[in-house]
Amino acid sequence: MARYRFEEEEHTMFRKSLRKFLEKEAVPQYDQWEKDRLIPKSFWRKLGEMGFLCPQVEEQYGGLGLDFRYGVIIGEEMERVGASLTGVGLHNDITVPYIEAYGTEQQKQEWLPGCISGEYITAIAMTEPGAGSDLANISATAVKEGDHYIVNGQKTFITNGINSTHVLVVVKTDPKAEPKHKGISLLMIEEGTPGFTKGRKLDKVGLHAQDTSELYFEDCKVPAANLVGEENKGFTYLMEKLQQERLVVALAAQIASEDMLEMTVDYVKSRKAFGKPISAFQNTQFKLVEMATEIELGKAFLESLIEEHMAGKDVVSKVSMAKYWLTETAKKISGECMQLHGGYGYMEEYKIARRYRDIPVAAIYAGSNEIMKTIIAKRMGL
Repeated sequence: MARYRFEEEEHTMFRKSLRKFLEKEAVPQYDQWEKDRLIPKSFWRKLGEMGFLCPQVEEQYGGLGLDFRYGVIIGEEMERVGASLTGVGLHNDITVPYIEAYGTEQQKQEWLPGCISGEYITAIAMTEPGAGSDLANISATAVKEGDHYIVNGQKTFITNGINSTHVLVVVKTDPKAEPKHKGISLLMIEEGTPGFTKGRKLDKVGLHAQDTSELYFEDCKVPAANLVGEENKGFTYLMEKLQQERLVVALAAQIASEDMLEMTVDYVKSRKAFGKPISAFQNTQFKLVEMATEIELGKAFLESLIEEHMAGKDVVSKVSMAKYWLTETAKKISGECMQLHGGYGYMEEYKIARRYRDIPVAAIYAGSNEIMKTIIAKRMGL
């Protein structure tokens, strides 16, 4: 079952255990979660009980002290079930690492055990109605008053927004800073904090079971002790961690492509037209071969990227390439696979229809693909 050359026996056993768990606890319920537009918190607690939340966290805080390879396995197996489980990867590999890297000892002791058990569910709030990929121009403010910050502003498109108990909010602590990005900080704002309200659960084209919402802060009084890292250093922290976030998105796109190809190969072998299986037609064969080739290339690229990322190398350009190329490839493959399913591909009962809806947003979040190309061009000296 090992997917990569760097997987050892313990990783393979971990993957088998997780897949068995998901086949029992997620696969049978997934359709209902999509209808409910929400994954129940009870599922998060089950993940925590089994050690599938934040396994990388040090043992002293209740974690398993495992390496990023385990995070890769969790992300891949979640995506294999369905893209709406993306919030688990966001919690494990995107939000919690900010606490691990920049949090104080007190913050780690207070927050990490709950994140591992599933009692706490995290989100990260960057995007605003008027600022997406251009983080330097956010308008949410946090004004220091004594031992508190007074936060005002609005965030939108927040993954885990409804279920979240702890939201890492990107705020302006120095609105007059030049350049603008030097006035950004990170504040952990907890559910129930006066002045913090959750807006509506957003009705998306895809990712129906993934709770995405608007968040509002109106004279929200946040303890200064909830500042994560140093004041006005938030943008630097975001840039340091976005490499892993984009790698996680690229991994999910790769698994989605593999899943779509697999289901389409099975379908064209069983579906007949003009007296023979669709798979016997040369056009079908060529389309599938082209997709299989792109998928193999993507897998090889990702494998080398994961190894370089774990070795602590600067792979910002390569990760940006992988994020944009693999998400665009997945979008293309979803269209090709739906076409090969014919009319049935447009029916909700076929999984390809869900994949077709779910995949486009991967080219938008974690920095749009246009931003990825801008980053690559800049690092090429263009």
